[in-house]
Amino acid sequence: MSTWRPLDAPPRLLRWLPVWLHGPVKWAFKLGVFGLVIVAGIAFFYFCLAMKFDLNEVNRLPAANIIYDRNDKEMDAAAGNNRRLITRADLPDFMVKALQAREDARFFEHSGVDVRGLLRATIRNLKDRDFTQGASTLTMQLARNTFEIRAKSLHRKFLEIALTLRIEGRYSKDEILTGYLNRIYFGAGCHGVEEAARTYFGRSVRDLNEGECAMIVGIIRGPHIFSPFRNLPAAEAQRNEVLDRMIAMKFITDADKARIMATPVRLVKDDDREVQRSYAMQTLRRELDTILDESDIRLGGLQIRTYIDLAWQTRLETELARAVESLENEKSWQKPTHASHKDGDPVDYLQYAAITIEFKTGAILAYIGGRDFKDTRYDFTKVRRDLGSAFEPFVAAAAAQRGKLVLPGKPVQTGRQVGPAEVQKIAKRCGISGPFLDTEDLFRGSVSATPMEMAIGLSTLGNKGSRPRPYMIREIRNAAGEIVYTARPEEAQALSPNAAAEAKSVLKPRSGTLCFTGATGSEREAWTLRLGPKGATVIWIGFDKPAVIAPEARLKALLDEFVDRLGND
Repeated sequence: MSTWRPLDAPPRLLRWLPVWLHGPVKWAFKLGVFGLVIVAGIAFFYFCLAMKFDLNEVNRLPAANIIYDRNDKEMDAAAGNNRRLITRADLPDFMVKALQAREDARFFEHSGVDVRGLLRATIRNLKDRDFTQGASTLTMQLARNTFEIRAKSLHRKFLEIALTLRIEGRYSKDEILTGYLNRIYFGAGCHGVEEAARTYFGRSVRDLNEGECAMIVGIIRGPHIFSPFRNLPAAEAQRNEVLDRMIAMKFITDADKARIMATPVRLVKDDDREVQRSYAMQTLRRELDTILDESDIRLGGLQIRTYIDLAWQTRLETELARAVESLENEKSWQKPTHASHKDGDPVDYLQYAAITIEFKTGAILAYIGGRDFKDTRYDFTKVRRDLGSAFEPFVAAAAAQRGKLVLPGKPVQTGRQVGPAEVQKIAKRCGISGPFLDTEDLFRGSVSATPMEMAIGLSTLGNKGSRPRPYMIREIRNAAGEIVYTARPEEAQALSPNAAAEAKSVLKPRSGTLCFTGATGSEREAWTLRLGPKGATVIWIGFDKPAVIAPEARLKALLDEFVDRLGND
C-alpha cells in the first residue's frame, strides 16, 4: 500500500523566496509576533500604572511652604508662595517661539513623544552606556515635574512616556505649554514664569520685551548657573543661544538678533528683589534659594524647619526697642512715622542690629537686621562699623594664641607683645575680615567689622576656638513628609581652646553671662557682646550715617540695664 502524498504548498508569501530561506523567515515571523506580544504587555503594564496618577495635578498649584522655628512653632508661609498662574493669552508669542526653538522644535507636531529624537537619544545612550541623552519633549518635562519622576532608569522613562501620552490625550497644546511654564523652576527661588518675570525684571510676563523673553527661556536648562542675578554674562550667552536657535528655525533674522542684543537688560535692583516680612525672613529666603538651587528641591508644600527661637527673638527685639526709645526720650528725638531707604539713602533715626548664634553649631537663633523692616530692607548686620574697645577680645586672643600674657582692660599693652600683624591674622581666623591698620591704633580698636562678623568671632571664643559657619535652616521636608535636606554644621579651628578661654577673660560677668558693653571713643557706635551658656549675641546701635549718639558713660549704663533685663539664656 503506497504511503506517498504530495507536500503541502508553502504559504503564498514564501513562494517568492528561495527554499533555503523559508525556515529562517518562519522563525523571524514567530519571534516578531512574540516580540509584539511582549511590547504590548509592557505597554499595557505602564498604561495601567499611569492610570493611577491624577492628571488634575498638571494644572494645580503646589501647596504653600510653611516655616517653623526651632520649637516647631509656625513662623511664616510666605517663602515660595508668590506663584501666580498665567494663561496662554498672557504669554508673548515671541516667548512661545523661543521656547519651541530651544526646548522642543516639533512640539506642535508630535503627540507628546518625539520618536525621531527618542531613537537618536537611545542610540547615543547605548554608545555611551549611560543616560547622557534624554530627548524629552515639553510634555515629557511637564509629566516629570508634575509627578516628581527624576530617577534615570528605563522604568522611569517608560512611566514618563505613558504619562506623557495621557497628558496629550487630556490637554491641548496651549494648556500643556502654560502648565509647563507655570510649574518649572527658573532660579532665584522662582517657580513659574510669572514669578520669574516679576523677580528678575519687575514686570508681568505679558510685558517682557523680546530679549527678556529669550533670557528667561535660556535660564531653564540651568536655573542656578544661568540666573542673571548670579551670572549676568552667562544669562546673556544663553539668551544669544536661544536667538540662534530661533534664526535656525526661521522665526527671526540675523538683523532681529542684533537689534534684540542691543536692547539693555532691565534687571530688578538688588534693594527691590526681596518681598519679605522681616529681616530674618529675608535672610532665610536667600538661604533657601541657595539650597533649592544646589539640591534640586522642588518648591511647593515644603516644611522648612529653622533654628530661629521665636521667644528669644521677640524678647531681644522688645528689650532693644525699649532701650533705644528710652534714649530717644532723653534726647528729645522722635522716630519718624515713616521713612524709606532706597539705593543707599539713609534712614535718619537711631538704628540697631542684633544676632544670636548657637556657638557650638553655628545655628542662628535670632536675627534683627534693623529697627523697622517697613521703613527699610537695608540689613545693618552686614554694614561695617567702627569697633573701638569691642575689639579687645581679639587682641587678647592673638596674645593668648602665642603664649603671651592677657591684660584685661589694657589692650595696647596686650597687643604690643605680638604686634599688629599677629592680631590681624588671629582676627581674620575668627571671622573678622578687616581692613586693619598696621599700627598700634589697631589695639585701640581702630578697625571696623559687621555685626555678623562680630557674632561669628564671639561664637569662636565661646566654641573653644572653633569658628562655626552660621545658618538658619536645619531641615526641609517635602509635601509627603520626606526629609529632602538636613543641615550639616561646619566649623574650622581658629584658635587653641586655651587661647579662646583666655580671650574670654576680658569680658565681664553680668547676669550669668560674659559681657562687653560700651561705645567707640567717638560715641557714634555702641556695642554689646554677650556670651551666654549656649549662644553668642552681638548688638550694634547707631545711625545709618554715623553721628554722636550719647556720652559713652550713658550708653554703657543703658546697655548694662538692657543686658540685666535679658537675663540668662
